[in-house]
Amino acid sequence: MQRKPLFALTLPLALAAAFLLTNLAAVAQDLHPSRRPSPMGMARTDLGDAYLRVVYNRPYLRGRTNIFGTEDSGALVPFGKVWRTGANEGTELTVTRDVLVAGKPLPAGTYTLFTTPGAESWGVHINSLLGFSSTFRANPETGQFENAYDAANNVVDVQVKPGTLEEEVDQFTIAFENAEEGTDLVLRWQKTEVRVPIRLAP
Repeated sequence: MQRKPLFALTLPLALAAAFLLTNLAAVAQDLHPSRRPSPMGMARTDLGDAYLRVVYNRPYLRGRTNIFGTEDSGALVPFGKVWRTGANEGTELTVTRDVLVAGKPLPAGTYTLFTTPGAESWGVHINSLLGFSSTFRANPETGQFENAYDAANNVVDVQVKPGTLEEEVDQFTIAFENAEEGTDLVLRWQKTEVRVPIRLAP
């Protein structure tokens, strides 16, 4: 029986491996933040001896005219529904020192930021769990994504009033802006602005 040359056996394996690696690379490229429809953004600031940072994903309007509104109106982000405050993965807020968020104490750490939009008031929920995609999170036992948002894990729950902008904001933006005795975490999209006051804890 005539044996096949070694290269004749290894060539198909090499081609298969190259094909697999090429596909994996393509998937990795698709996940790169710069290629996402809602790219990743970051805002950061110093507040006294504290460092604050928020990492989030920034959707565009893309011709949509009804972002925040009632569920009956077909709003993208309905009033009264918990929102990931961005797109893709959950928005993460880091503070390196104890602070006050709208007067409520928040210990130093990294958290997931959720909001509940409303016509007259927005709920701001700072949650102790990480690793969210929307309100879903991988179950550590099964590996399956499950709706894991639970208000019981909120370290801070506050209400703030929304404002109205004169000019439309095309891409969702989170920023820190200087304020009296501290900073404000400011959310802007379309013509809605929400300010969340953050001050150093005594």
